[in-house]
Amino acid sequence: MATTNQNRLLTPEGLAEFEGHELYSQDGMKKDAQCITVFHIGNIRWYFLEGQKHGEDFIFYGVVLGLVATEYGYVSANEMASISIDASKYGLGILQVEQDKEFEPCVLSAIKDAELQKFLSNLYDD
Repeated sequence: MATTNQNRLLTPEGLAEFEGHELYSQDGMKKDAQCITVFHIGNIRWYFLEGQKHGEDFIFYGVVLGLVATEYGYVSANEMASISIDASKYGLGILQVEQDKEFEPCVLSAIKDAELQKFLSNLYDD
């Protein structure tokens, strides 16, 4: 498994974005929590709010969508970097988790993802 020194998902610039957004730093912020970065593979999206180095790994905290259930959770950067799906028979080659390089940090409520907004409304709206 890749370490933080070898992980293709962890650039120095990307790690710097999490300064001030260590794990548990946005507890209770709900829809006003700052989303720092987004990763995806196929229809699966991870909206990461917090993260910090943990030994030879980097642990993210955020919302994952596109799996069986949408939920908040912790994710290992090393585990994410190790995911690959052979979609060659569909003409897509090998798929890997990638960062959305166009994403600009913003509060969760400002993200234009209907599935994310429905999840947040179900959790936090009266």
